[in-house]
Amino acid sequence: MSTQMATFRLADHTYGIGVEHVQGVLRELSRTRVPQASEAVAGLVNLRGQVLAAIDLRTQFGLPPRPEGQEPMVVVVRVPGEAIALLVDSVGSVVDVDDAMFETSPETLSGRRRELLVGAYKLPDRLLLALNLDRVVEV
Repeated sequence: MSTQMATFRLADHTYGIGVEHVQGVLRELSRTRVPQASEAVAGLVNLRGQVLAAIDLRTQFGLPPRPEGQEPMVVVVRVPGEAIALLVDSVGSVVDVDDAMFETSPETLSGRRRELLVGAYKLPDRLLLALNLDRVVEV
């Protein structure tokens, strides 16, 4: 059996989300900061009249900030009850991955990063890290 994953990059890693959760991909949207919100909440965005929380995945994964002048791309995902904007470095393509290529996260990966991933797909040229979307949007 195979799964379709929408891919994107953060720093030097490729991540994926099941395409059934992706509502759209956009260039940078202006954000309004939310006072005293979690550090991972980059603000609120107005997407065609709908206000969405924007979560910076670099912050969620404990990565350094984007280089000066590099604007994030926005992946709009649908989770039960709402849409959320995920800020990523760049957007890739949709790939078909064979479920036999999947492995859960190793036990040695601990803490918050382990919670944010369900595992990885072993692609011929790299690993595709599969996000645990439910955990990623918890801020």
